[in-house]
Amino acid sequence: MAEQERYEDSELYRVRHSAAHVMAQAVMDIFPEAKYTIGPPVENGFYYDFDLPRTLTPEDMKLIQKKMRKTLSGKHEFLKKVLSADEAREIFKDQPYKLELIAGLEDGGFDEYGNKLDEKPEISIYEHSGFVDLCRGPHVESTAQINAKAVKLMSIAGAYWRGDENNTQLQRIYGTAWNTKEELDAYLWQLEEAKKRDHRKLGKELDIYAFDEEVGPGLPLWLPNGAVIIEELEQLAKQMEREAGYKQVRSPHLTKESLFIRSGHLPYYAESMYPPMEMEGTNYYIKPMNCPMHHKIFAARPHSYRDLPIRLAEYGTCYRYEKSGELFGLMRVRSMQMNDAHIYCSEAQFEEEFMAVIDLYMKYFEIFNIDKYVMRFSTHAKEGLGKKYIDNEALWLKTEEMVRRAMKNGGVNFVEVEDEAAFYGPKIDVQVWSAIGKEFTLATNQVDFAVPPKFDLKFTNAQGEDEIPLCIHRAPLSTHERMIGFLIEHYAGAMPVWISPVQAMIIPITDDHLDYAYEVKKKLEKAGVRVEVADDSARMNAKIRKAQKKKIPYMLIVGDAEMEAGSVALRMRDGEDKGAIPVDDFAALAKKAIADRS
Repeated sequence: MAEQERYEDSELYRVRHSAAHVMAQAVMDIFPEAKYTIGPPVENGFYYDFDLPRTLTPEDMKLIQKKMRKTLSGKHEFLKKVLSADEAREIFKDQPYKLELIAGLEDGGFDEYGNKLDEKPEISIYEHSGFVDLCRGPHVESTAQINAKAVKLMSIAGAYWRGDENNTQLQRIYGTAWNTKEELDAYLWQLEEAKKRDHRKLGKELDIYAFDEEVGPGLPLWLPNGAVIIEELEQLAKQMEREAGYKQVRSPHLTKESLFIRSGHLPYYAESMYPPMEMEGTNYYIKPMNCPMHHKIFAARPHSYRDLPIRLAEYGTCYRYEKSGELFGLMRVRSMQMNDAHIYCSEAQFEEEFMAVIDLYMKYFEIFNIDKYVMRFSTHAKEGLGKKYIDNEALWLKTEEMVRRAMKNGGVNFVEVEDEAAFYGPKIDVQVWSAIGKEFTLATNQVDFAVPPKFDLKFTNAQGEDEIPLCIHRAPLSTHERMIGFLIEHYAGAMPVWISPVQAMIIPITDDHLDYAYEVKKKLEKAGVRVEVADDSARMNAKIRKAQKKKIPYMLIVGDAEMEAGSVALRMRDGEDKGAIPVDDFAALAKKAIADRS
């Protein structure tokens, strides 16, 4: 990937790689009998795996960090030396993992993870301050280029040698390194903030969703609060789609095997599908995507060029068998409601339709205050034709150029990434960053040149001839599961008023004010506000704290003065006290915030 290549060429990558060596040196100083393996830079830091005589403790981590700082306070050069396999074996004769790596490099050109390399690499070592490691680099010139105040050890984890559970379990030490202490502090703040914003934690605290082992892993149960958020998202999407000329359709949850054989999904996608159900001699699959059904809906009626473009949208639930180890809250689930649509258009209409989807992204970004995003243009790789991709090089090149031209003509910045296309065509994937800088893959805009002919999709063109339409698959709001997970973390659970499950909590000071509280509730409900009354026996301040913890936007306190004046005392969830406001004025204020989606 282009981003990874840029990272690997960066100074920060070399700093982190070098810090990993300094950490390995510190560990070997403390445990001379230890066996050391590999220590690569990773996103935001580095790690190193060790075979140690005992389990590491927090005290060990402090000692390792102290020794690292001592080394980093000096100016020790990182010196590279290329040598023969025999010379390397002599240096690492007491290090079995290094000997295994040397054998792989010598015999077949395998890297440290056991992957075959394109060509047989040189064998090299790096030495600094008396510590030697088998390594191809790159590194900084000396430890003086590593800011000791910007390096921190983070955690310990278990890891199998080369990722194989049949191999020895090692101890992995994670660390992070930055150019400045300010950058380190910002990263540590982001980690702490991410913990507070974790959608799995907040989803439970805010009663949004739940998982249950009897239902099954990766199959979320949406609680009433979560159902409200889904409904609001769907209403937003339907409104936007109506304005853009989409038509809503519905399709069943399962279908015959032959449909997915025809679409090509089974050969390419079988591992991500639930196993078939056999009924009356026929196999049925629950659907992992809506597209084959939509192709059938398009084909159900004849079409002229005057009908095109035809835009079909559906909020159908799909099911994909994600591996158990890859399930992650709402971000990786097995049951998902797609913000799905398929656009059938002529080649002449393609650019306008494709860019209209990109424009839709931009509108959503504005609504959800998404300031940072990247459009990733994913293309095919020639060597994957017939295996990973539909085998038609000419159509791949033509369609990719159509997407490239559309994006350039539209003035949209994008990065091009090879070998990440869908099996049926190129696509734009959208990476977004939350308010604290956490990255998410959210939306997709895919071109399908391959499947329409499989379904004999056609329209009559202006010359009276049959023509095959192009199909654009798009999901600007991803799945409701992933989108809601993102929004929970983006807003730290404090959703904008329009999407908050409960928009206002009325808090009576005493039971004497309950009747008035319910009168206010009726008024606000008529105005379209989702409102509840805190009618439990807790004290007023406790009720306010509870409402704040539930991230409710408005708290309306009512007592004698409010009853007499027909008002409420308005308090915001951030603690700001707005004072008394007539009920009708508050209703207008809330109604506007909801209508504006502000």
